[in-house]
Amino acid sequence: MVDNLKLRAEIVRWIRRFFEGRGYLEVDTPLRLPAPAPEAHIDPVASEDWFLHTSPELCMKRLLAAGVSRVFQICHVFRGGERGDRHLPEFTLLEWYRSGSDYLDLMVDCEELIVGLVQDLNGGSRLRFRGWDVDLSRPWKRTTVKEAFRKYAGVSVQDALRTEAFDALMAFAVESRLERNMPLFLYDYPAEKAALARLSARDPTTAERFELYVGGMELANAFSELTDSKEQRKRFVQENSLRRAQGKACTPLPEPFLATLDQVPECAGAALGIDRLVMLCADAPRIDEVVAFVPEDL
Repeated sequence: MVDNLKLRAEIVRWIRRFFEGRGYLEVDTPLRLPAPAPEAHIDPVASEDWFLHTSPELCMKRLLAAGVSRVFQICHVFRGGERGDRHLPEFTLLEWYRSGSDYLDLMVDCEELIVGLVQDLNGGSRLRFRGWDVDLSRPWKRTTVKEAFRKYAGVSVQDALRTEAFDALMAFAVESRLERNMPLFLYDYPAEKAALARLSARDPTTAERFELYVGGMELANAFSELTDSKEQRKRFVQENSLRRAQGKACTPLPEPFLATLDQVPECAGAALGIDRLVMLCADAPRIDEVVAFVPEDL
């Protein structure tokens, strides 16, 4: 574990140099918020009558509205009920946002970030992860969610949504069969699965969102940002309705964020799991091996 912690520190230093060299401002936003972004599939952790943030997204977008054009942050985030080989209820997230960009630009960012890091660490563009030789040579493969469902699940996305089987099919029929010997961008998610993303002008049933898989492991989630406050409020209300239908508590709406959202310029943002990136570079089978402590140790 000590070797992995040393590798982790080296990776974090490299990430900071990467973004600083591209004109990004590193920021540090509050961990506690009076209201998180309501999302049906993410459970925030209460902190007195506030919440620990599940992502620094809301505050970082407000900084874009204030005039910062490129911003990044490395911070701890908190999500209730998440524990497994790749999950912790408290984990480390890298998020970055850039104005005048869309989700396709962030695909390039991901390629440059990870290829550059692995080349500096290993002297090449290959790594070994969970028994697979992963070739990071660019450009990386891109597959739409609709294509992946037809190929691996044998049903259309719309049928999966209609029967409320989308999440189960994604986890057990699609993700489990994605390529492991090369990175893959899975993109253009259904609009129902992208509460904060901009809808595609080509196909309004889909949102400009992607998830990056490397070695079969989800590593990053990104999208072209929705900047329409009325539409965002409507989606937050819908997400709270879904939470209520699932027997979960609803969360208050983040009014300061909504009040500034119309001033946010056209932009895109990405979130990348630092712990999983270290797992990838260390060929660690469990997230427990790349953090100093897990909840069971405390």
